[in-house]
Amino acid sequence: MPDAPALMTAATTRELPVYNVETEEKVLSISFDAAWGSANTEGILDILDRYEVKTTFFLVGFWVEKYPELVAELVARGHEIGNHSATHPHMSQISQAQIREELKKASDLVQSITGQPTTLFRPPYGEYNDAVVRVSREEGYECVQWNVDSLDWKNLGTENMIHQCTKSVHPGDIVLFHNDSKYILEALPTILEYYTQAGYKIIPISQLLLQGDTWIDHAGMQHPCTPTPVPASTPASDA
Repeated sequence: MPDAPALMTAATTRELPVYNVETEEKVLSISFDAAWGSANTEGILDILDRYEVKTTFFLVGFWVEKYPELVAELVARGHEIGNHSATHPHMSQISQAQIREELKKASDLVQSITGQPTTLFRPPYGEYNDAVVRVSREEGYECVQWNVDSLDWKNLGTENMIHQCTKSVHPGDIVLFHNDSKYILEALPTILEYYTQAGYKIIPISQLLLQGDTWIDHAGMQHPCTPTPVPASTPASDA
């Protein structure tokens, strides 16, 4: 495998979000984007409670304004809140000042309900450019995508969702769902059972992300920075 510095050089040609994490632990994260509806949210929370799973919900500001009681309940049930922008724009098509405003407004809305600001950011539509990733990090966020897509937004059926989420599972995966998808309540229990039986622990994204010095490769995997070994000193000769 190429050494980290060489890969880091290649990766720095673009600003990349975190898609998944390098880890030897059997842990992964599932996440829910919430922008449009709320009908399935209580059912999702009940399923997560049943399987003792805590996860991350990325909320759009106007969803927070419309459903403040659900935002409070998400936190009360032990889940974390991520920032999914204030108005769900195409972030790569707006100015840096507008990016900052989108982040701030959404975070302020969440904090007014939960008492805590947001520190994770997922760009709407999964769209980003260097400025979106860089500005979000300047504002104190980790920009997070996903490497396992349930494709639930396509409404292709329960079995399709289960297949998409279980066909290839690895430590450090981040799975994408939407809180208002048509088959989420039918598919989610089977998916959670599969992960559990395979020996995985499901944790919020903030707990999955690596701490300390890290780097992101060309595919968006976050890695720890491995210190360069320091050669042992050679004792001076008495001669």
